[in-house]
Amino acid sequence: MAATQVRVALIDDDSGLLTLLDRRFSTLGWGYEVLGYAAGPDQLAAMRLHALVVNPALTGLDYVERLGVTIPGLAVLVVSGAAPVADRVRGLRGGADDWLTKPCHPEELVARIQAVLRRRRAGEAPVEDQTVVSGELAIRPDLFDAFVGGQAASLSRKEFELLRHLAAADGRVLEREDIYQRVWGYTMARGDRSVDVFVRKLRTKLERLSPDWRYVHTHFGVGYRFAAERAGESAEAAVSADQAAVELPAPAEPVPQG
Repeated sequence: MAATQVRVALIDDDSGLLTLLDRRFSTLGWGYEVLGYAAGPDQLAAMRLHALVVNPALTGLDYVERLGVTIPGLAVLVVSGAAPVADRVRGLRGGADDWLTKPCHPEELVARIQAVLRRRRAGEAPVEDQTVVSGELAIRPDLFDAFVGGQAASLSRKEFELLRHLAAADGRVLEREDIYQRVWGYTMARGDRSVDVFVRKLRTKLERLSPDWRYVHTHFGVGYRFAAERAGESAEAAVSADQAAVELPAPAEPVPQG
């Protein structure tokens, strides 16, 4: 973000790390604020942040998960003491973009913040910021959600990003690997079913909101396509694939090595 000053907030009480970050952020010309509590979404939104660094020992993991829903456009990085893999996976799946384990070098934390912001810019660049209307559905990038009338689908951040990228493909089929790279920002590991699981979740929410239409279509062995079609217009044989995804536990997202 060369033309815009990066703004970061830190929710932590590690005086040693905060002192080192103060020096590094000042050198970079970044704006930052230290918070000793779990600030609410409205307060964070008013700060116009690019990234938030969170110590879950102060906030709990449920706070990270809430941010993933309420402020999906905010990059969230977790920095914590040693934590079980289950907690790290929960945080990454629930809303965190990255997770570092203390002690960590401030230069690595800065590099991780820059990498997350770079991935977000690269992933969002081709996607239009205007509302996309298809069938009954209105996809609102400004609100990070989809609507029918005034009713919201209540999409999580990754569900919305998945829908947004599919809709931006203008009817083209996106391969699973391509979707994963765009939405998760990583190369998809062999056997990873994250895309299938999140497509199932997205379909459930869209069909609940717009039961007479189908929007996300499966192309077996390839990937998915977005198009508004009335239910029954196309005999889509995606049910068995979706059921297979249902039976599998949601896969862990890649856990960065701290």
